[in-house]
Amino acid sequence: MIVACGSLTFYLHGNRSLKGKRKVVKSIKDRVKNKFNLSVAETGDQDVWQTLQLGIAAVGSDSRYLEGLIQQAVDFIENLHLAEMTDCRVELLHINEKF
Repeated sequence: MIVACGSLTFYLHGNRSLKGKRKVVKSIKDRVKNKFNLSVAETGDQDVWQTLQLGIAAVGSDSRYLEGLIQQAVDFIENLHLAEMTDCRVELLHINEKF
């Protein structure tokens, strides 16, 4: 089993409230879930209205496919232009592999 994880950090230019941040979060989450069928969650800075941290994840058995899927989702989110991506980290976790 392979778990592909992405940790994304954004800066929200011009945002002035948590309500505005929640609107951006909901938009990103809904679009990514519908297009890629990935798990998406706000993972940090939940009370800070100018920064956003998202986690995305997928589970499967093909590491190249999963890494490509996560990268496509990252590119898709960046091209939405809802926030400026300031950091992106992708990691594959191999669990219970036979040696």
